[in-house]
Amino acid sequence: MRNPKHTKATILKESANLFNVQGYKATSLSDITTATGLTKGAIYKHFKNKEDLEQQALRSLGRQMFDILNKEIKDATSYESKIEVFFTFFKNYLVNPPYAGGCPLLNSAVESDDANPVLRQQSFGMLVTFKSTLRRIMESAKKRNHIKENTDVDQMVHVYIATLEGAMMMSKLERNNDAITTCIDFLRNLNQSILVAVK
Repeated sequence: MRNPKHTKATILKESANLFNVQGYKATSLSDITTATGLTKGAIYKHFKNKEDLEQQALRSLGRQMFDILNKEIKDATSYESKIEVFFTFFKNYLVNPPYAGGCPLLNSAVESDDANPVLRQQSFGMLVTFKSTLRRIMESAKKRNHIKENTDVDQMVHVYIATLEGAMMMSKLERNNDAITTCIDFLRNLNQSILVAVK
């Protein structure tokens, strides 16, 4: 007899990979039954409908992403090393991705629209988490006088995320790390410009 928790975890894992690689609209329930070896009835025992599965699958991918980032951030001992966690995560994405298909935030944001408000809301939640994580690091550094007092943290957060996600898209299309490497170098220089000089 199947373990319900294990079955649900299998469905989430396989469907999340399919959604992230093929797209949410393009992935059919038949694709999911083929990947999991389960019937549609078995899947619907755990999820209300395909939209519910999409939302939970994206949430699962988001958790994986932020679990990796948060663990590394927690282990980092300085502002610069905490910021470097983001750079390393995105730079390694094409070489050693934590899951197939690229960044789930970028993928879902591109695909979500007014026709799928549930997916859009879940994507928005991931963006909010990403922004708040970066903002918390920068605000803490500002209070500790590690970055300049006049630093516009909100502006920096927007520039960091837009640059990293855009560079990821370009590197995926070009099938090389040139864009992400160039953009990370730019962000490192930008970061250096806001550091408080050590006396």
